[in-house]
Amino acid sequence: MDQNLLAVLIGVFFGCIARVLLLRTDFRQYPTYPQGRIIHLSLGFIAAFIGAVAVPSVLESNWTAVTFLGLAATQFREVRKMERDTLTNIDSSELVRRGTPFIEGMAQAFESRNYLVMFTGLVTTIFAVFSPWLGILGGIIMLSVVKRNMTGNNLLAIADISEGEIRFDGPNLYVDDIHIKNVGLKESRQMILNQGVGAIVTPKNENSVVTISNLGQRQAMLHHVANVLGAYLDTGEPDIVPLSKRNMNDGRVALFLMPQEKDFQQIKTVLEHVPVLDSAIRLPGEADKGK
Repeated sequence: MDQNLLAVLIGVFFGCIARVLLLRTDFRQYPTYPQGRIIHLSLGFIAAFIGAVAVPSVLESNWTAVTFLGLAATQFREVRKMERDTLTNIDSSELVRRGTPFIEGMAQAFESRNYLVMFTGLVTTIFAVFSPWLGILGGIIMLSVVKRNMTGNNLLAIADISEGEIRFDGPNLYVDDIHIKNVGLKESRQMILNQGVGAIVTPKNENSVVTISNLGQRQAMLHHVANVLGAYLDTGEPDIVPLSKRNMNDGRVALFLMPQEKDFQQIKTVLEHVPVLDSAIRLPGEADKGK
């Protein structure tokens, strides 16, 4: 078999394996199975093929073929748009919505994973051109790199989560000492006392204070709990819609939740695994270095 052809096959193989590793239908049930997976696996194969073919093209001075890398980047931007549109349409039917920042973060992740797959095929093929065994070793190394870059930080890394007491002072709903909202109907207040759960998210440092105060990050917390543990609410019930409020003195965020499963340990575990949104990350602590 031709050396270049073998190198391309090895690159495409490891690129496809990388996309399989990056494609995971988790508790959020996205991408859906099988239609969503078929779409992303097909795009992953195309990305791996383009990355792998670029190396022999350069070696043979076929510079025209390299322009496909630029074309692929344009197409993968369309992947982000496709995911954004799909998730936005789905979000309109959610009882507790993801929110625009969370949707944008997910769409960005799908785009960037195609670039990771392309880069895996490219690097693996570079090694495989010299030796197939060297290419296999390079592919294994790239898979380990891809595995480490699958996810970013979770909420556990920037905040501590504890249970908050749900209580009423007249019609005013509190989680510990943080006021949530006014609930006028007696029936709604009783429903909240029976089914409601409070959580307090305490930031670990000044950077975390700004990050968890982001409205998109707070909405992601509410959505994750409702998505994993169910939502004890229906349309037309504004009194029992989950809500978050912030203590502006110390940066703590109180979450008022109405899950089907009321076990706080489960709720805490879900909250700890909420991803930190890229759009919510702020580093005001870095400003001290410029003083």
